[in-house]
Amino acid sequence: MFQNTNLNLLKSLHILLQEAHVSNAAKRLHITQSAVSRQLAQLREMCNDDLLVRSSNYFVLTPKAEILKAKLDSFFGDFEHLLSDITFEPENWSGELIISSSDYVAQYVLPDICSRLNSLAPQLKINYQLWHPVNIERLHELGIDIASTMLPEKPKDVSSLFIGSDHSVLVMRKQHPLSSKNNLGVTELLSYPHIKITGGADKDSMIDQQLSLLNLHREISLQVPFFTAAVSRLIQTDALMVVPLHIAKNLSKFWAITHKNLPFDVDINKYWLIWHPKFDNDVSHKWVREQIVLSMQDSENSIHLS
Repeated sequence: MFQNTNLNLLKSLHILLQEAHVSNAAKRLHITQSAVSRQLAQLREMCNDDLLVRSSNYFVLTPKAEILKAKLDSFFGDFEHLLSDITFEPENWSGELIISSSDYVAQYVLPDICSRLNSLAPQLKINYQLWHPVNIERLHELGIDIASTMLPEKPKDVSSLFIGSDHSVLVMRKQHPLSSKNNLGVTELLSYPHIKITGGADKDSMIDQQLSLLNLHREISLQVPFFTAAVSRLIQTDALMVVPLHIAKNLSKFWAITHKNLPFDVDINKYWLIWHPKFDNDVSHKWVREQIVLSMQDSENSIHLS
């Protein structure tokens, strides 16, 4: 099919299949949108396939295009590796790294990560984005290089590294009426309103699942994506909040809060670094992953890595 095709046209096909968007492809190729449209028409004729089919306001790849994309990903990955320098020198790296996480990680762990990366790669620019669970399917689209998140099992369709685990606990202000009790029951859990943190990964839906088995539900008085806002409200009221143990322990260093075990067993929280598979063999990305893990191991505010 591509016997007499030049490399530029193959590159255009690769970018088009990655972006599934003509104008975005044109920006990456540094040519006009009309030029990309002409190339797409040429490629469709060459491949005897539509390649990109419009669905509502966006394009989707045809089955043949999906196969071609996988082959081109491999081809250009090998090609770029062949042309790249053998050694990677962090001190000369002047790129941009986009990191995504919950605001807890941003406040308490990201500074340690930035400090390590800045000392070893002083020209590297770091761009932070607040993580949302739906972003796991949009890593390439959003340009996220690496993210940290909590998931019950190893995520599919992305590359990942398991970095630790813990369990969830019930958090309250130190002067809370329940703070003097050792073993709390479901009745106590439901006697007070709850604050729910919506930013980052899902942290407490397992509680609602357990309660639903008992035909019970809790009252959510406040939903907010930020830990600081949630804890600020928590210490002013008798509300309760469910968070992972390592977060509860660290927040108690800065806020007048305490935590108790939940009245029933819940699943273990598992923590992961995740990234798009296109970075699996990228030497700079491998280096960044290693440095982030080292930073988390050294940070007293991070989960203990398993």
